[in-house]
Amino acid sequence: MARTPKHSFPAPRLVTTSEDLSATVTRLRSEPFVTVDTEFMRERTYWPELCLVQVAGREEVVLIDALAPDLDLTPLAELFDNCDVVKVFHAARQDMEIFLHLFDRLPSPVFDTQVAAMVAGYGDQVGYDNLVGALTGAAIDKSHRFTDWSARPLSEAQLAYAAADVTWLRLVYQALVKQLAREGRTEWVAAEQAAMADPARLRVDPQKQWEKLRARTGNRRMLGILRAIAAWREEEAQAANIPRQRLLKDESLLEIAATVPHTAEALARVRGVSRGFAEGKMGAALREVIAKAEALPESELPRPTRAKGQDSPKPPAALVALLKVLLVHQCERHDVAPKLVASSDDLDAFALDPDPSGPLLSGWRAEVFGKEALALCEGRLSLGVEKGQLCLNHGQEEA
Repeated sequence: MARTPKHSFPAPRLVTTSEDLSATVTRLRSEPFVTVDTEFMRERTYWPELCLVQVAGREEVVLIDALAPDLDLTPLAELFDNCDVVKVFHAARQDMEIFLHLFDRLPSPVFDTQVAAMVAGYGDQVGYDNLVGALTGAAIDKSHRFTDWSARPLSEAQLAYAAADVTWLRLVYQALVKQLAREGRTEWVAAEQAAMADPARLRVDPQKQWEKLRARTGNRRMLGILRAIAAWREEEAQAANIPRQRLLKDESLLEIAATVPHTAEALARVRGVSRGFAEGKMGAALREVIAKAEALPESELPRPTRAKGQDSPKPPAALVALLKVLLVHQCERHDVAPKLVASSDDLDAFALDPDPSGPLLSGWRAEVFGKEALALCEGRLSLGVEKGQLCLNHGQEEA
């Protein structure tokens, strides 16, 4: 039976005061990298409620109690601003959203081990525990994955669980950096990490929330009302810090856009809308938003985002299928996750128009997949089978 490898990690230390945090950050500023994770709650709020921040350096592991009274997290922001210290996360998106909301800027520079693992051939969006097992042979205890991190005091078991998320991450990061350098893929990951540095990718645009509701209509007036009330819901939920679905469910928004209630009585008849809401200030504000959307000129109304008619050409299904086969083949050959190289939407767009300036024909993606995909679309490449294996047959020009 395989044994979990032994590693010596510093004992985790709980930080609850601003003075201790400031002194800790002063020491961590000399590190070449620190590993970072968060524990938060979001079931009852719009914005994540940050409960704990785990940070590990070479000599210490600290668990910062974000709910400690009067704790000033400013020193943590200063560490995140330090360009000489790489901040290492696994599956960083939610953590980055938290810090963007908290500090109004993103940590930099950042290394996401999940993205790096996809480049290094560990599959699509590999989980932290699986990656730790693959690279270190250790088994991570996930028994506290669904714990209530807002409850105090935190137990010793909770603290040990939280510390493990950043201690093993040090070894994962070091192993991935060595592997990427050995395989010449360091720049591939750097390109992906650079894309994460744009705060606009993480900020919610209320004016675009209606697109996620996928209304099955081409009625632009209805879509204009849906856009307005979805934006209103988003802004109200943010202001009140409550989940958007608790304010109004998606189904209710779609019905409101379709029925256009002008009175409290009509609004109360919408499924999921209480009479108290309809007759109160919220209901009155919502009806005012509806009225303004009704008055918009035709030129300002949105168009369907996923029209299926003649104005929305479909890519040839057979070509898209061939591109998917080619994508899997090339990703197996280069040992990289297909999801990182191209999405289904990317393949559809490429089949319609292989744009030379597009993402699949630039950077490392072009070498892994884009150039072969272009040859396939232009008839210079065909797919075949030889001895039970897929093979690529290039035309004379490519030979």
